Amino acid sequence: MIKNNYEVVSFPKSRQPIVDYLAIAHSKHIVHALIDVDVTSPRRFIQEHKAKTGESLSFTAFIISCLAQAIDENKHLHAYRVGRNRLIVFDEVDISTPIEREVNGQRIGTPYLIRSANKKSFPQIHREIRTAQVEEAGAYKRMDWYGRLPNFIGRLFWRILGQNPHLRKRYSGTVGVTAVGMFGTGAGWGIPTTDYTLLVTLGGIAEKPGVVEGQIVIREYLSLTVSVDHDIIDGAPAARFVQRLKELVENGAGLIDQEFVSAPNAA
Repeated sequence: MIKNNYEVVSFPKSRQPIVDYLAIAHSKHIVHALIDVDVTSPRRFIQEHKAKTGESLSFTAFIISCLAQAIDENKHLHAYRVGRNRLIVFDEVDISTPIEREVNGQRIGTPYLIRSANKKSFPQIHREIRTAQVEEAGAYKRMDWYGRLPNFIGRLFWRILGQNPHLRKRYSGTVGVTAVGMFGTGAGWGIPTTDYTLLVTLGGIAEKPGVVEGQIVIREYLSLTVSVDHDIIDGAPAARFVQRLKELVENGAGLIDQEFVSAPNAA
């Protein structure tokens, strides 16, 4: 006789918005570029800065700063379609990224919007994220409230949001950044489902041999996934964008060339 040992637990209401969102996003024609980005220089700067000042600079904030600059140079990367014949191209780059906060003794990832990221410096984005990490998790409460709604209402909300770029910008931003590499070690790419025109997924960081000034040396490489809506972005401009983003990150744009003053709550 086989005895089954198992436990029945409640499905978290805060997960329902994600389920509904993925159901709607699945219909998008998303293509993915999986690239290695040499982050040796910016990572070394972040480590040296912490050793000198005790301040832990946010690597995600650095990527967001580079991303916002790259989009600012080609704003069609966060354009959204209205009807059959029009695109809305926003001037402000509003980037949504998950931030871990402590809720009821657990670490919960909740969305946070960095408004006008293309008009902010890396230090500003860094300190905004650090402040948000210790604030009350209001987004979690909204997600829990949303989870109590009937499924058809939740999916209707996402469908309306997808058809109105201005509502999208207000509630979920124009670009997404998500990080899966923070939960593990080594190389690895995330392949997301999204309804953003542009989503960047930070994967793992691993040491690999690279060529620097004709010499083979060990470097740190970030596994980065750039996902774009092929209905709006063609391959050639997407490739140019990826190359520009790669250059900004590898050169430590906005990071290595900035002066920092340690913040008391940043460690």
